[in-house]
Amino acid sequence: MDDKIKFEIEFPIHASPQLLYQYISTPSGLSEWFSDNVNSRGELFTFIWDDSEEQAKLLSKKSGERVKFRWLADEEDGASCYFEIRIQVDEITKDVSLMVTDFAEDDEVEEAKMLWENQISDLKQVLGSA
Repeated sequence: MDDKIKFEIEFPIHASPQLLYQYISTPSGLSEWFSDNVNSRGELFTFIWDDSEEQAKLLSKKSGERVKFRWLADEEDGASCYFEIRIQVDEITKDVSLMVTDFAEDDEVEEAKMLWENQISDLKQVLGSA
């Protein structure tokens, strides 16, 4: 059942792509801004917030560029949605942006975007680029 809507948001960020990649691709990096704690076993990542946890499967990653996950709950529902965090560097200005692609229910898209804005704001704090 695939009734979620795909959305993409761009976040300009002042950090090197190499450093940024560590924060989006490793359990220790993700636990500094995305959730309270992150554990991984192979391609299975467990994200922990307060008293809840969600598991996601690492679908793909390209070193220095992007990571793509699918929540196991979505996979069990047969949904083809995922979330991807991609580092984009402008060839001319060398400006760095994080591109987030995610899916949400029609009536939850704005809420999902706000959640990402808060998460990326935390990341900027950690990076010292806020």
